[in-house]
Amino acid sequence: MELGISTFGEVQPEGVSGGAKESYLRMQELIAEGRLADETGLDVFALGEHHRPDFIISAPEVALGAIAAVTKNIRLSSSVTVLSSADPVRTFQNFATLDLISGGRAEIMAGRGSFTESFPLFGYPLSDYDDLFSEKLDMLLQINREEVTSWKGRFRAPFRERGVYPRPLQPALPIWIAVGGTPASAVRAGKLNLPMTIAILGGKPAQFVPFVNLYRKSAQEAGHDPNQLQLAINSQFYVAEDSEQAADEFWPSYEILMNRVGKERGWQPITREQFEYLRLPDGPLFVGSPQEIVDKIIYQHGLFNHTRFLAQIVKGYIDHEKVMQAIRLFGTKVAPAVRKALGK
Repeated sequence: MELGISTFGEVQPEGVSGGAKESYLRMQELIAEGRLADETGLDVFALGEHHRPDFIISAPEVALGAIAAVTKNIRLSSSVTVLSSADPVRTFQNFATLDLISGGRAEIMAGRGSFTESFPLFGYPLSDYDDLFSEKLDMLLQINREEVTSWKGRFRAPFRERGVYPRPLQPALPIWIAVGGTPASAVRAGKLNLPMTIAILGGKPAQFVPFVNLYRKSAQEAGHDPNQLQLAINSQFYVAEDSEQAADEFWPSYEILMNRVGKERGWQPITREQFEYLRLPDGPLFVGSPQEIVDKIIYQHGLFNHTRFLAQIVKGYIDHEKVMQAIRLFGTKVAPAVRKALGK
């Protein structure tokens, strides 16, 4: 199993049009986090695209390029690229460039996005939410397969026999589909024989087993070998030397984040009791001691037989050194124990 870090790069909104000092410092922290993840032997470092004042990553491929320059082995991925509001040509070019900078370590994780700010920002109506993703994914996959291609669709100007450059160092860019639990998304990923990432941020992970089965069944019905599919689970994460320390350090930032997002979406405020329930052994939150994290990864591997786990860091108001220590513990204690337990 591959083990990695994902993050949205939370930042405290500064409310300035220039002189964004806190954002500068946060970007330096992200570069340091990526370097540490590489040094501790983790497999993947992923940055998620958002267009909000509380997240710093709107161009993950640019930030990943900086991380590529200070790392050697770790794979570099978006988590996610909001493909519905992006130009597939430019997306491919940016990640192919990242691939050349990194020596063949770039990946794209494409999704529709759980936040919608990018749609009005780039001039797309939300009424086309699903159709935009379907068409742009088809275009991106075609560009990835063919050096010179032609395209005609509904949402973009057509072109004939045009080359898209640069080409990546890898034979093709790995393109993952990121999903949240919509059955149609699992069917699409399976039929296309694409690796899939599931974000499990709430609800019992066991509830997602039928969803994973649908993914593999759809692949098999389309003539693909389901045993060759790659599957990733992405869950919010924080590890400290003992369980209560992890919970106490993580809870204040988690409460603020979830209640800020929840207010936008009409959710009830989260309580500490609900938080403790979510981090139980069969819950979705990976917050606890190294052994608790190991046990939960292995438990979920029994459910899903997944090939990758992404630990989504929520920094919030946590000191950067504590975040670095969480990455250090994940790379030096959790990852070796998981690999040993799974025989890999």
